[in-house]
Amino acid sequence: MADSITAEPGPADVDTRPTGEPLLVLDHVDKHFGALHVLKDVNLTVHRGEVVVVIGPSGSGKSTLCRTINRLETIDSGTITIDGRPLPAEGRELARLRADVGMVFQSFNLFAHKTVLENVTLGQVKAKGVKPATAKATAMELLERVGVANQAQKRPAQLSGGQQQRVAIARALAMKPKAMLFDEPTSALDPEMINEVLDVMVSLARDGMTMVVVTHEMGFARRAAHRVVFMDAGQIVEEAEPETFFTAPRSDRAKDFLSKILTH
Repeated sequence: MADSITAEPGPADVDTRPTGEPLLVLDHVDKHFGALHVLKDVNLTVHRGEVVVVIGPSGSGKSTLCRTINRLETIDSGTITIDGRPLPAEGRELARLRADVGMVFQSFNLFAHKTVLENVTLGQVKAKGVKPATAKATAMELLERVGVANQAQKRPAQLSGGQQQRVAIARALAMKPKAMLFDEPTSALDPEMINEVLDVMVSLARDGMTMVVVTHEMGFARRAAHRVVFMDAGQIVEEAEPETFFTAPRSDRAKDFLSKILTH
């Protein structure tokens, strides 16, 4: 894991920032949990095909930001639009949005009583009306892509954490999302499993998937991000291309954060 944090900056694995139109737009977003002001006037635009990595200290609002984008958390004020449409409040429109914006969590959230194949097939059939045979073929293709096709008939508990997280990625991809959200996708994994998940994510980035990734993995940010967004105390303090952010951060808060994580 230390390697992924101290990796020297080098040429990114993905091209320079895409010039596609805005896909995810947060405009003056505020969020409270009781008296705690967790998102403070957040403005963020993610373009189609862009990989944005969100970093910052614990409690800075990173995961809450990620969860507001597909309305797992409601917001108090401001607006969020996805592909030009306001975030729906509830009902069928919200379900459709969640199919458009895939989410991969810290905990894998797989159905324990279903096989790996069933986990990746279910949403396609239930939410998208895909025929079971087609859904199964898509699922196997995606399981092959993330390197766990040989585990298709097993239950999640029979897999390692890294394998389960790759199944979770395949399940999100099966819905053919316009964007993918990753909320600390490797933080529950043993160190030797982290890279197998990050490699899948880098592959997605190379293929042009729009991604918002909350992570502590600085090596991934350097390899795959078009832009690094640094949050602290509920605010976006700084954002820049990875090379610029890691070698010449502008704000004192970012300098302090990097000095603590890059020297260990």
